[in-house]
Amino acid sequence: MKIAFVGKGGSGKTTLSSLFIRHLVADGAPVIAVDADINQHLGPALGLDEAEAAGLPAMGDRLPLIKEYLRGTNPRVGSAETMIKTTPPGGGSRLLRVCEDNPVYDACARPVELDGGAVRLMVTGPFTDADLGVSCYHSKTGAVELCLNHLVDGPDEYVVVDMTAGSDSFASGMFTRFDVTFLVAEPTRKGVSVYRQYKEYARDFGVELKVVGNKVQGQDDVEFLHAEVGDDLLVTVGHSDWVRAMEKGRPPRFSFLEDTNRTALRLLRTTVDSAYARRDWERYTRQMVHFHLKNAESWGNERTGVDLAAQVDPGFVLGESLTASV
Repeated sequence: MKIAFVGKGGSGKTTLSSLFIRHLVADGAPVIAVDADINQHLGPALGLDEAEAAGLPAMGDRLPLIKEYLRGTNPRVGSAETMIKTTPPGGGSRLLRVCEDNPVYDACARPVELDGGAVRLMVTGPFTDADLGVSCYHSKTGAVELCLNHLVDGPDEYVVVDMTAGSDSFASGMFTRFDVTFLVAEPTRKGVSVYRQYKEYARDFGVELKVVGNKVQGQDDVEFLHAEVGDDLLVTVGHSDWVRAMEKGRPPRFSFLEDTNRTALRLLRTTVDSAYARRDWERYTRQMVHFHLKNAESWGNERTGVDLAAQVDPGFVLGESLTASV
């Protein structure tokens, strides 16, 4: 199951995504966590110190390896150099699974211990001074999109992505790659403005969007969120002494998280698990192709010097029935 956490900067989406990851790991579920935000904070939220977080391998720096592995023997992709972030899999492509070892995970993922369990953490890499004026951050998150396009995941397997803040997620087709998107919103006008943007942009793509109200201090805040987002409001979260201790670098054991917050996290997982019955791999593949053709026409063909539409395998549908190599 693929889950995105989105929201405006400062909404608490990274904190909530890290709590959800901890909750899944505590239940013994296999989890891949991906930090796709321009500000790389997921590692520290999962307990890494600054040096450990800075030492994580950047997916963006390993894009040639990722492309070469995923290309496999797909005859429609002439070379790894002609793959772009939206290149869809086809016959001969290598696919990723959550519970496996492969060269992509070897190069890009690192285990993070969490109260007796562990999560595989992958990061896009920070936007550095060297990128200023010459690079777009979406070229870094392209590695995440390419991996999601080639990922076959099943029930009780989880890929949790901490997305870039605000509506930047719509600069690519990655916003359609998830079973559930949790939008973290504070009970303010600015807090719900990103919700309105997301709701409007995602309207035609079947995105399952649920709002998690954060920093809620009372019933008035709850009523405000209900009035602004309606039935999309799933749950609200207030102050947490556990989170405050975690942000100071001294988190207690996760089992000491407040009961109200544990209840909220259980509801998030129930919501994700219930989405499995509504999966539509044909639509998922169709949307993948849609954004690939759109990118090919707008910039990809010119940049690669080939007709990227030819990379689309018309008979291919991504799905759980496929083996690791197609």
